[in-house]
Amino acid sequence: MPSQTRRERAREERRELIVRTARDLAEAEGWEAVTTRRLAEAVDYSQPVLYGHFKNMDAISTAVALEGFDELAAGLRAGRERDGLRGLAEAYLRYAEEHPAVYDAMFVRHTDLLFGHAETPEILRTTFGEILAVVTPFAPDDPETLTEVFWSSLHGLATLANNSRLRPTHHQQRLDHLIAAISHS
Repeated sequence: MPSQTRRERAREERRELIVRTARDLAEAEGWEAVTTRRLAEAVDYSQPVLYGHFKNMDAISTAVALEGFDELAAGLRAGRERDGLRGLAEAYLRYAEEHPAVYDAMFVRHTDLLFGHAETPEILRTTFGEILAVVTPFAPDDPETLTEVFWSSLHGLATLANNSRLRPTHHQQRLDHLIAAISHS
């Protein structure tokens, strides 16, 4: 049995190395640079070994996204506990800015992750729950819908800012307007 445990541990370590390397490569050069060939070279395993862990690049992107959701949920919780709605919003936008490739894996790239379904992974529910917790006092009759609107607004701000589509000098003003709109709902 110990050799089986060692094999399982080695397999998990290989999987983690693949995910970490894909993430690092995507953050450094963008997702277009993350190919099975580049990834196999970077982790020093053959492409068949990669496919033994992940069926395709979307599955690798999904694994990166799940790690991102875990990190984002922790950041949202800390922001919410520190400064409520504003703290959560700042934490969300900071995460998107500091981890643009991971953020893309979470919300832009194709994955098999579903939100709002019975099959939604628990970490996605937890992440949404952090936003829901801070929005609920402003919409006691329908907090989930207002949470979706707030989250959509944050996503729009993050995506537009990450692609240099917004004036960088007006970040705080945009955030002030969003917070005011939600808190006066």
